[in-house]
Amino acid sequence: MADLILYSFRRCPYAMRARMALAVSGTRYELREVRLQMKPDAMLLASPKGTVPVLVLPDGSVLDESLDIMRWALTRCDPEGWLSRDDAALIAKNDQAFKRHLDRYKYPERHDSNPLEHRRSGLTFLRELDVRLSAQSQLCGPARGLTDAAILPFVRQFAAVDREWFAAQPLAHLQAWLKEHLESDLFNTVMMRTAPWSPDDA
Repeated sequence: MADLILYSFRRCPYAMRARMALAVSGTRYELREVRLQMKPDAMLLASPKGTVPVLVLPDGSVLDESLDIMRWALTRCDPEGWLSRDDAALIAKNDQAFKRHLDRYKYPERHDSNPLEHRRSGLTFLRELDVRLSAQSQLCGPARGLTDAAILPFVRQFAAVDREWFAAQPLAHLQAWLKEHLESDLFNTVMMRTAPWSPDDA
């Protein structure tokens, strides 16, 4: 058993980006896939807020914010230099305003929102990314980095709400960037399906 334990949910964008950073850093850990409707007591004991990802370190300390997990893993080992391509301001814009519009576009019933209004607002951020990518292949230069991995899962989720609409938008650079990442070995490795963890497995 690995000394590190990661509580995760395969489709959660925050968990996706944490798993990508852990994978690219070569960090070994025990993956505990959880059912969000049946969160294990061990996870809630480690992090009472009840959201994934949660990384339990060998000394018992806990990281339960995805960006903290990413930066912790990459500080230990960063073979591709991801930390040199960490645009905190762009990631914050993704995590705050764009995520708010994404949620209200994808789940209008839950938020009592007008999905088309929030799709239009989210598109503003996507256009900003597309402009960046028109000048360089990745968000912070010619090679992928922390910023790409941090933002990718949310763009993926936005695009999946209405794939035909997204494909019809004049976002050629962003669409190519998204396709490249979704087809990468890294992304496909961290998206492998695993059975939900049970305390009986410990």
